[in-house]
Amino acid sequence: MNFFRYDKVYDFVKISSYAIVLSAILFITSLVLMVKPGFSLGIDFAGGTIIQIQYDKQAPLQQIRGILEDIEAYKGVQVSEFGAPEEVLIKLPTATSQVDKNIGDEISEALKETGSFTIRRVDIVGPRVGDELKEKGTIALILALISIMVYVSYRYEWRFALAAVLALVHDIVIATGAIILFDIDLNLDVIAALLTLIGYSINDTIIIFDRIRETIGTRVNNSLSDVINEALSATLSRTILTSLTVFFVVLTLYLFGGEIIVGFSLPMLVGSIVGSYSSLFVASKLVVLMKFDLKKYNQKLADAEKKALEKKKMREMYERGRI
Repeated sequence: MNFFRYDKVYDFVKISSYAIVLSAILFITSLVLMVKPGFSLGIDFAGGTIIQIQYDKQAPLQQIRGILEDIEAYKGVQVSEFGAPEEVLIKLPTATSQVDKNIGDEISEALKETGSFTIRRVDIVGPRVGDELKEKGTIALILALISIMVYVSYRYEWRFALAAVLALVHDIVIATGAIILFDIDLNLDVIAALLTLIGYSINDTIIIFDRIRETIGTRVNNSLSDVINEALSATLSRTILTSLTVFFVVLTLYLFGGEIIVGFSLPMLVGSIVGSYSSLFVASKLVVLMKFDLKKYNQKLADAEKKALEKKKMREMYERGRI
């Protein structure tokens, strides 16, 4: 299926000059958000207790907050609506008040005067476990980036590899900025979304770079901008179809999945847009900015092919006993 004329070449390189400015603004803004206000650590990393309760009518948030704040063991409690007026999420900074008591029963007893409700979920993570999860989540992200960097460096000329990795970092940083902007707790769901986004984004970029490399071999006398424009135009329908498929799936998750899955769906929603945008406009433009020399690259390919033919000829002569 083609949404665009197959024989029409669009000037992506010219448009990407403006896209780079937009990317720089979004990237710097995301970095500033990481510093201030910074991440809001979820229970997976910070430790503590989360209790989700459901009332049969609109929850009295102020009354709940006041009751729990008056209890010494629950100082610093956070009470918020969770997706619906009847749903309440209670976050306690401590794992539990007493080891020999059930925290759910304690909350039920403390809030019995606030109305009829049921406890739907109780999650408890100790601070030691939270630190361990934070460390492993960070290591997973770093190892994923390093592995992709090694693979792309092996497969492509170094400028293409560096451009692909920089575009990938661009996508992750902007998606992370969206996490902070929308006040989503940093937890394992978010880490899973970022790891998924890494795979999605680099796959899109590699497919486009493959087409650029193929076009380089058939357009020896063309300029680098012409080669990139032709390659991007040829893969445009595929990129749009893939992007829309992922976008509508994660949009459905975000709209109908509820608050419980927003830590995964929102980063993926932002990342699916930014990842496709960076593959088309950022990664290829970075190759141009790095002064990739098309003539030198073609000469290098020609020399490599010549050496391969010479080796093949020498091997054939050796096998026939002429050496």
